Amino acid sequence: MKKLIAFLFLLNIMLGVQAKLKETNYTILVSLDGFRWDYTTMYHTPFLNQIAAHGVKATMLPSFPASTFPNHYTLVTGLVPDHHGIVNNTFWDAKTHQRYSMSDSTTRNNPNYYLGEPIWITAQKQGVKTGSIYWVASDIPIKGSFPTYYKSFSKKPFLNFEQRIDTVVSWLQKPITERPKLILLYFEEPDHTGHLFGPESNETKVTVEHLDSLIGTLVTKIKALAIGKRVNLIITSDHGMTKISNDRLIDMNLFLKPEWCEIIDGRTPTSIFTKAGYRDSVYQTLKKVAHISVWKKEEIPAELNYGSSDRIGDIVVTPDLGWQFSDKGSNLKGAHGYFPQNTDMQVIFRACGPDFKKGYSSKKFINTNIYPLLAHLLDITPKKTDGQFCRIKDLLIPLF
Repeated sequence: MKKLIAFLFLLNIMLGVQAKLKETNYTILVSLDGFRWDYTTMYHTPFLNQIAAHGVKATMLPSFPASTFPNHYTLVTGLVPDHHGIVNNTFWDAKTHQRYSMSDSTTRNNPNYYLGEPIWITAQKQGVKTGSIYWVASDIPIKGSFPTYYKSFSKKPFLNFEQRIDTVVSWLQKPITERPKLILLYFEEPDHTGHLFGPESNETKVTVEHLDSLIGTLVTKIKALAIGKRVNLIITSDHGMTKISNDRLIDMNLFLKPEWCEIIDGRTPTSIFTKAGYRDSVYQTLKKVAHISVWKKEEIPAELNYGSSDRIGDIVVTPDLGWQFSDKGSNLKGAHGYFPQNTDMQVIFRACGPDFKKGYSSKKFINTNIYPLLAHLLDITPKKTDGQFCRIKDLLIPLF
């Protein structure tokens, strides 16, 4: 009996120590938009490589479609785009008869489009402060709420990359009662450069290597903080990038008759809302076209987790990797939105800090698991989502 009492006493001490350590930990989630998983092997990235050597590295799959707004919102809700409502960067909303676009401030800032519960709401409901610098939807009053600290897209000029890092550091220097436990930090590169010049270009090389140096700056400034040893740093992305060319353009006008279609919206994938009586005409015609996948909404492959939302058309078209399905060509040399199983769409994952293993390489996982990972690191109860913590817990140091 004495041994049992002693064991329980020791267990309570161990649990108390663990809880105390967890209480003092902070997490920064960094998104490098469009940072393909293999950029660290294609280009010189010593700081990201150092994080991999002293922390965790993996390749992460985006959710379908592999595009910016859908996947940034997936990362913070744990829901696939089909479930959180942002089914593409642009889409037609059949209920409101409006076209949502990430570049249209009217629709972008309308909280009704954003379903699910972002991690900053989950955290703040449980007394945990958060901060966000330009993360998708963090400056929108979803459920009437914002992060504790945030930077708005509507406020100009934008902070440059160095200023964003300094803002993160300043938040971590706040008094403990005001300090955010979770900070989301967004960089719009190398996506912009990858679109303009392609993923395999000198311009993308320069941009990737500059971003790597910025990560080095961020790490150095974190280490200099009094709480530096208690900061978890996660670096990832929303989607990859692949080469495109107008030599691989499929002109939809050659196959679709105006009288067949009510609305055609979105690019990779494209949603087609057909007029009454013409759904089969569209489907049968496009099924004969090479280099595209065509599905009726209810027949989209289950592994894509796409097709239940009323913001998705009657017919969905996705071109093969590197091909375009559109009414006109593009001046761009890089694109995304393709199947997550295509390696060009997959992204970097690096993490280090007190809760992560050292020098550990993980298997591939899907990005819906990031939300429950963040909830675990913050020691909060997550909402039920499409993600599962059990699929990502191998990244972390076991409690005992």
